[in-house]
Amino acid sequence: MSSYQFAFHGLHLEARASGALWWAEGRCLIVADLHLGKSERLARRGGPLLPPYEGMVTLDRLTAEVETLEPARIVSLGDAFDDDLVAHSLDEQMTRGLGQLAEGRDWFWVAGNHDPASACSLFGAAGPESRLGQVALRHVACPGAGPDISGHFHPVIRLAGERRKSFLLGKQHLILPAFGAYTGGLCANDPALRNLVPEGIAICCGRRALPLPIGAVALPGRHRRR
Repeated sequence: MSSYQFAFHGLHLEARASGALWWAEGRCLIVADLHLGKSERLARRGGPLLPPYEGMVTLDRLTAEVETLEPARIVSLGDAFDDDLVAHSLDEQMTRGLGQLAEGRDWFWVAGNHDPASACSLFGAAGPESRLGQVALRHVACPGAGPDISGHFHPVIRLAGERRKSFLLGKQHLILPAFGAYTGGLCANDPALRNLVPEGIAICCGRRALPLPIGAVALPGRHRRR
């Protein structure tokens, strides 16, 4: 799987084509917006039906990254579960899968707007944010309070007629795509995202990690694709 390496406030990071973020020096894998149990929540509330296996698709993708990278720590940047009821009622297969992924490593669950800390704490340490050096790890980017790495917005880029999940990299904010299956997305040119990253780089996910300039910024030489 291809990736794109870059520097962000003293951290040498790798945007994976899967939508995961890898900090090799600290052996830390970061993902955002798994939204496990989304199909169950939508069915419970009378919404559109999704394939019932969507959670296992997400866990299988995460398992592939864990097996490849062998992280010592995993950080989930909020909305790991689609609501607090889901976190308390995961089926046995999904609960077992999470347990296997967490075995032998630390896992920190940042609380999101869908899943309060009380739900996340069922599966390990949880709180409103964590840190990597001077960079805050939180669910929603805070304008004027960076540098931070966050999720929440599910950014996407329209490329060759397709909507591609994308990282958004700006001076103060790095926003991760939703790692979960069937999560939808918000276009990078939406005012909410332009306010946070008016210019920088969008790193599209898919078969390979593809960096594209957004705003008026050209790709700096220190960034490279692998």
